[in-house]
Amino acid sequence: MFEQEKQIIEQAWERRELLAGEDVREAIRRTVAAVDAGELRCAEPVDVERSLWQVNEWVKKAIIMYFPIQPMRTMRGGELEWYDKMELKHDYERLGVRVVPQAVARYGAYIAPGAILMPSYVNIGAWVGTGTMVDTWATVGSCAQIGCGVHLSGGVGIGGVLEPVQAAPVIIEDNCFIGSRSIVVEGAHVCREAVLGSNTVITGSTHIIDVTGSEPVEYKGYVPPRSVVVSGTYTRRFPAGEYGVQCALIIGRRKESTDKKTSLNDALRDFRIA
Repeated sequence: MFEQEKQIIEQAWERRELLAGEDVREAIRRTVAAVDAGELRCAEPVDVERSLWQVNEWVKKAIIMYFPIQPMRTMRGGELEWYDKMELKHDYERLGVRVVPQAVARYGAYIAPGAILMPSYVNIGAWVGTGTMVDTWATVGSCAQIGCGVHLSGGVGIGGVLEPVQAAPVIIEDNCFIGSRSIVVEGAHVCREAVLGSNTVITGSTHIIDVTGSEPVEYKGYVPPRSVVVSGTYTRRFPAGEYGVQCALIIGRRKESTDKKTSLNDALRDFRIA
């Protein structure tokens, strides 16, 4: 469906002088418009059951090349003023999205019908599914993929990534609950129905340790489906002595009987965690 745009964008990526051509600029604009409308994604699932995703590098290339073809301009809202080159997302009533004052989403971010944006920020290239709440002062970085029925609690930081183009964005799959002030960055992947306790940090190199069995099982940059995760520490020896280093602990699995909309406290209470 977008083969012509893909071909033009791939050529312009290798030969940046082609950005001067209006045909190239229009191909980039059409691609970003399709991302804004949810017709294209920077990354998409290819096997939902196994949580396998593919990165659409050419779409990320289009977004990167969208920046230099956009002119800087002054934008105003009453007494407030900004100076930038990226448009904001508009027409939320038609889109069926509830947006509380002070929430901002950039044009080129897809927000599905039924999503709720509290005072928060969603960057270009991001995808936010239906029924998801982006709570107060939460941020969704560029190209991040947030599934349906997700709750990003207050102050959550979801990292963005544009370059390198082959790098996977942060992925939060359907029905996850991300606790207040948690951080998920560097292309980390949180699989469906997982729960992250408050202040949990998941990066591409974070030690994510499953402590539910007789022996620890370690992951990096990946939280398995239905995991209940809290912040923890492990001991590491340095030249100056032994110190506790931050990690994330998988302390159990979300029960099948637990409502997908359950509160974080209810999910953690099952494992005697406050």
